[in-house]
This record gives sequence, structure tokens and C-alpha cells, in this order.
Amino acid sequence: MKLTLYQVDAFTNKLFGGNPAAVIPLKKWIDDELMQKLAMENNLAETVFFVPSKTKKIDFDIRWFTPAFEINLCGHATLASAHVIFEILKTKKKKVVFDSKSGLLTVTKKKNLLEMDFPSWAPERITEYPDELLACLGNPEIAGVYKNREYLVELMNEEAISNCNPDFLLMKKVDKMVIITAPGKGIDFVSRFFAPTSGIDEDPVTGSAHSQLIPFWSEKLGKAKMTAKQLSQRGGDIYCEQKGERVIMGGECVFYMKGQIEIQ
Repeated sequence: MKLTLYQVDAFTNKLFGGNPAAVIPLKKWIDDELMQKLAMENNLAETVFFVPSKTKKIDFDIRWFTPAFEINLCGHATLASAHVIFEILKTKKKKVVFDSKSGLLTVTKKKNLLEMDFPSWAPERITEYPDELLACLGNPEIAGVYKNREYLVELMNEEAISNCNPDFLLMKKVDKMVIITAPGKGIDFVSRFFAPTSGIDEDPVTGSAHSQLIPFWSEKLGKAKMTAKQLSQRGGDIYCEQKGERVIMGGECVFYMKGQIEIQ
């Protein structure tokens, strides 16, 4: 069996920035176990697979795997998949529709920007959470703790986000992945995302986290359109918009490499 692999840096306009994703287009699904092994071998935050859909008005079915397990939503790998479809596979469409475990996801090409239509997952404020949650972040001063798919911890300012040095061994005792966020300087908000239980200590740029961050900051700031930056070492820029029960997140992509996988 031979498979083609594309590696794309998402949410950036420069090589070696943003979040790298391994994109493997398929003609039909291969075994789940093999997809997981390929993701483990690639050792990137996500390896994404998609196949042509058999359903009208849907272009592809899509799935995402971390090195440790399959997840239900991934933004940067979806953005990277759309980049491959638009720029390498040369679809003539300006919009591509994916079906996923989180429902339909639409990516629209607008010049260099790719805009994704994703679900809006507003987090709810909580007062009870594991003791390890704040301890693993160095017990910073916080504005609040919230929860949806992940824990969202609001810190006081951008410097606190940049200076956070998590204890990832302790974080593995926390029962969810962790987002930290704060108001930004010159942009609306900044964030970082940690997922040591998924095999990735810090994810460079996390689209799915913005399914929570966008409704959170939209309500807090009283605005629908925002700009955001993820303050990982690689960094990434995200255009954000709250649209009812959906969010729009946009970014650019840069092609890195093409390879061939041979499985005996």
C-alpha cells in the first residue's frame, strides 16, 4: 500500500510558523489501527485523513488523530486539509464541506485566507476543579476557570500567558486538556493550549480551542469580530468571528513537504 502525505504549516504565512499537520488523502478508509500507527509515527499534534463523501452536498469525510488517540475536532489540520484540496489537488470549488464527528465543517477560500465554519462551544464558569489544575500552571493569579471540552483558565494579562511554565507531569493528572487565555496587546486575546495526555505537551496553534475562546471573548468584549494570537514558540494568528451558534476562524497555510508512505 502506498499513501501520499503532505505536511502543511497552518495558521501562518511563513514556513516553520503556525502548527504543522500531516495530511493524508485517502480514496477509502483504511483500518483505524493503521491510522493511529501512522499518527504515532508522524509524531505531530495531528495527522488528518479524509475520503470523498458518498453524500450529496458533502465533499469529504474527515478524521483526526493525535499520536495517542483519535479526537473529535481539530482546526489546524482541517485548515491544512483544505489547503491541500485547494492548492495541491486543485479543486475548482471555492468552498469545501467536510463531515466529521463534530458535524459539518465548511472551509471557504478568500484569496490567501481560509475561513472555517466551526461549532461554537461556549465554556461555563466553574468553581470546582482539580487541585492540580492551577498547581500545574504555577498557581498564577486568575480571573476565572471555565469548562467545556477543555478547562479554560483566564489569566490576568498577556505577560502571564507568555511566562507560564507548566509542570506537564503534574498536568497529566488533570482530567481534561487545558487552555490558558488573557486579553492581548494590540489584538483582542491571546492563548496557549496544553495536551500532555494526548501526547503533545503544548500545541502550537489550536483551532478547536477557539471554538471555546471565540464565544468566551465575544461575550466578554461585546464584539463579534476579533483577532487572536496563540503564544506558543512557533506562534500563530487567527481571525475570529462569532456567528450565532457557529464560529468563523480564519488563517493562512504554508506547504512544507510531500512524501510517500509505503506499507508492506
